[in-house]
Amino acid sequence: MHRVIAIAFAGASLAGCSSVSWDMFKSTPPAVQVRLESNPPGAEAVTSLGPGCKTPCAVSVPASDVPFTVNYTLNQFLPASVPVNVIKTPGDFSTPASVTTDPNPAFVELQPAVPPKPVKKPHRPKKPKAPKAAAPASAGSPFPDPNSAPPAIAPPPEAPAPTR
Repeated sequence: MHRVIAIAFAGASLAGCSSVSWDMFKSTPPAVQVRLESNPPGAEAVTSLGPGCKTPCAVSVPASDVPFTVNYTLNQFLPASVPVNVIKTPGDFSTPASVTTDPNPAFVELQPAVPPKPVKKPHRPKKPKAPKAAAPASAGSPFPDPNSAPPAIAPPPEAPAPTR
């Protein structure tokens, strides 16, 4: 009877080993707390990794190997972005590994949105009115008018008749 119990126990143990996953030994990436602040406060801050909140606040993001950005938006202010780097410090026998972000807090100074200036119509000077009747150009000019008919050529004067 002891042999039957031992064989059943060994079979159950081996069956349990097949359901063990090696994934349980992998550690999940640690999460990092990032403070998000803005001036003025109350801006909507959203990270490129997903989490977001209304400033001032803190979000927990996965400690990725790549930098991420925080995008800030607030009515009547221009949107702004802040790049955030993830810094991983490996641990040794005396200190544990750590993950931090730079900058922390991620701070932005939002600039007011300037309303567009009204478009002014360009000022065009009024054209002077043309005179109704123009004086002939040849009256005061020593040059003949090119648009007028050429002057008539006068016949040469006749020689005086001889007197007898």
